[in-house]
Amino acid sequence: MGSDPWGLNPDDVGSDPRVLELTTDAPAQTEAFAAQLAERLETGDVVTVSGELGSGKTTFVRGACRALGVVAPVTSPTFTIGHRYHGRVDVSHLDLFRFDAVTLADWGDLEPYFDDAIVFVEWPERGRESLPSPRVEVSIEHAGEDRRRLRLAAAEAALLEGM
Repeated sequence: MGSDPWGLNPDDVGSDPRVLELTTDAPAQTEAFAAQLAERLETGDVVTVSGELGSGKTTFVRGACRALGVVAPVTSPTFTIGHRYHGRVDVSHLDLFRFDAVTLADWGDLEPYFDDAIVFVEWPERGRESLPSPRVEVSIEHAGEDRRRLRLAAAEAALLEGM
C-alpha cells in the first residue's frame, strides 16, 4: 500500500483497494493518520466516523482539522450537535449521538453544516437515512490501552492509494 511516514502498520485487507485497515499505537498516530487522509479531501466531502464511546472519534477529527488549517480547539460536539471550524477550508464536525434518528426537522438544523465545508459526522448510524453519501467511512475500535484499530472504506480506490 505504499510507504508509511507515520510508522503505522497496514493490515492485510484482501484485494479491495477501497478498504484500508490499520492499527495505531497512540492518539498522536491516530491524529497523524487522519491528517494524511484530510490532505486528500475536498470541500463537499462527507466523512463518517463510527466507534463506541471513547474509541477516538474526536481524536481522529482533531487530526484531520489540524491538517486542514484549523487552529481552534477541536472538541466533541455531543451537547451542541455541531461545530464549524475555519481553516484553509471550512470544516464541520457533527455528533449525532443524542438523536434516535434524524427527522426532516432535524435535517433543517443540520443542513447548513454541509454547505461549503468538509464534514465529519460522528455516530452516523443515527442519521444514515438522512445524510449525504460519505466519501469515506471510518470505524474505530479499541485494541488495548492506547491502541486503536481503524478501518476506512472509500467511495473510490484512488482516495486511499498510497496510504
